[in-house]
Amino acid sequence: MSSFIIITAVTLLALGIAAFLIFKKRSHKAVVTQSSQPLTDNYQQLLQQQVAYYQKLDAASQARFQGLVAEFIQTVRIEGVGLEVDDLDRLLVASSAVIPIFGYQEWRYKNLTNVILYPDTFNNDFQFEGESRNIMGMVGSGYMNGQMLLSRAALLKGFSSQSGKQNTGIHEFVHLLDGADGATDGVPEYLLAHEYAQPWLRMMHQEINRIEKGHSDIDPYAATNEAEFLAVAAEYFFEKPEQLQQKHPEMYEQLCRLFAQNPAADL
Repeated sequence: MSSFIIITAVTLLALGIAAFLIFKKRSHKAVVTQSSQPLTDNYQQLLQQQVAYYQKLDAASQARFQGLVAEFIQTVRIEGVGLEVDDLDRLLVASSAVIPIFGYQEWRYKNLTNVILYPDTFNNDFQFEGESRNIMGMVGSGYMNGQMLLSRAALLKGFSSQSGKQNTGIHEFVHLLDGADGATDGVPEYLLAHEYAQPWLRMMHQEINRIEKGHSDIDPYAATNEAEFLAVAAEYFFEKPEQLQQKHPEMYEQLCRLFAQNPAADL
């Protein structure tokens, strides 16, 4: 009988310690989550003026969007080459990051440390003057791993009323999402359940074939490879969701599933 009492006491003590540790861990996580400073009035005004995606959200979602933007600005270094980075630059970079992952509560860009802004397009040698400057953005690899390069001109245009179906910032952050599983291949395994991967690939290749034959309204750059198809399709999805839903219903449905969002329904 005494042995049973001792075993029971030890078990209860162990459970008590485990519960305390879990509570302590959760409490610490809550403190970390709340440690981000809220957005300043200037940032909030810029969001309302410059980011159409944010304008369409309800009050609760806007508050969550603000929190994610604030966290990104405080944790990812945003610097300029040949320019001074201002609040609008920071806000649009952060918004580009938040929009694709807004359907996922816990997602963070663990494969990004800093974003480098260039005044305009640049070349493969990262030069923004001279000829052969046709790059608007890229995700670094090798010794550039963890870095993203963006053209400020392209970033600003992507959030302007003249952007059409294009948004360079969103495009590059979708590449980051795609590459989070170790392969930038147009199939982001962290976001796309296994049973949906083959239907997505099949539809992707069918649409690439239509693009190559000139039978699609999707930017021809999407036919470069599967990774570019995903990034270009994502631009279309977030910039012109109603149009994509009307012209490409299957693609729209699959992107809704992939990004856990339905932007056309919020219009």
